[in-house]
Amino acid sequence: MASCKKNAARLGAHIVFADESGFLLIPPVRRTWSPRGQTPIHKHRQRHDRVSAISGISISPRRQRLGLYFRLYRHNIAHPQVCQFLRHLLRHLRGCVIVVWDNGRIHKGDAIRAFLRKHPRLRLEAFPAYAPELNPDEGVWNQVDNKLANGRPDDFDELFIAVSRELRKLRRSRSALRWCIHQTEIPPFLR
Repeated sequence: MASCKKNAARLGAHIVFADESGFLLIPPVRRTWSPRGQTPIHKHRQRHDRVSAISGISISPRRQRLGLYFRLYRHNIAHPQVCQFLRHLLRHLRGCVIVVWDNGRIHKGDAIRAFLRKHPRLRLEAFPAYAPELNPDEGVWNQVDNKLANGRPDDFDELFIAVSRELRKLRRSRSALRWCIHQTEIPPFLR
């Protein structure tokens, strides 16, 4: 921890806003068009398969460039998947990395503390309780949900591909990532 603080003061640190979400085979439904008097019928299978996702929007210390990092899973996210995601961040970001996320149970515990001991350039900070309006990563899930709305994947693999495709598109769109930052109530110096 001391080396991260020392380097952060000298070089700056990447700030990563992270969050998790889930995408069901039952699609999110949004308002749509149809001929007058004909209510649209949205057919889907009654399966509860889901893609679990964890992502983080990073802000680089010097040029404030934005990045999006994510991992997708077939099952609910637990400590091992959180550690995989943190390892993924450390592999791609140089120097100190400060991850800011909610106070979820999967962000705490022995596995996370052990991971922190092995990686002194990583620092974890928590948002205040019940403050999704502060987390730019909520904007990621909002945009992906909107892109997948009214769709109807036939199986888990199709849903997995669709979520992955939308996250990759979002990663390439600087304006969409910047929107995620600006739609929050975080302090202006981070925007």
